[in-house]
Amino acid sequence: MIGRLRGVLIHKQPPHLMLDVQGVGYELEAPLSTFYDLPAEGAEVTLHTHMHVREDAHVLYGFAGAQERALFRSLIRVNGVGAKMALAILSGMTTEAFSRCVMDNDITQLTRLPGIGRKTAERLVIEMRDRVAALGEGAFLPGVTGGGAPARPADPVSDAVAALISLGYKPQEASRLVSLVEEEARTSEELIRLALKSTLNK
Repeated sequence: MIGRLRGVLIHKQPPHLMLDVQGVGYELEAPLSTFYDLPAEGAEVTLHTHMHVREDAHVLYGFAGAQERALFRSLIRVNGVGAKMALAILSGMTTEAFSRCVMDNDITQLTRLPGIGRKTAERLVIEMRDRVAALGEGAFLPGVTGGGAPARPADPVSDAVAALISLGYKPQEASRLVSLVEEEARTSEELIRLALKSTLNK
């Protein structure tokens, strides 16, 4: 099991990234919360990882911190919640916000995340209550480490739309959300963050 990787970030386009670890390129998928803190391409970064084994593939996921990874591992144990939905949850809200939704029985807020209907939200609240309490709010460990400012992509709007589509938004809805905040941000990370925030603030 690969639990952590430290290497040079050679490519990032949400939700995919690649690390060069001593000459070996590791392809990973990561939640948008991790992308917000990534350094520029060419800088060194350390990520906590989880290897997800499927019948047709072995997929490596990367996370900014150990608690974010722990929440991901707890989420994929919930009936009906796969890795893609777990990434969407982590991309759409912080671990603290998710914990509050579960502990406060806030079904409405959870259903604003892509792909989560009322029944799934209710199941999350029921099955995750004890697990969230075990994680312990506020017990965050150091996350992404690396130097350099975030790189500005060539086409932040297209990258932001593609990232939202990968989370489960329909192309038309993803384009609409990004267009609403396009004038407020310059990078794809900022566009994604603002677009997701707008859906949760409805």
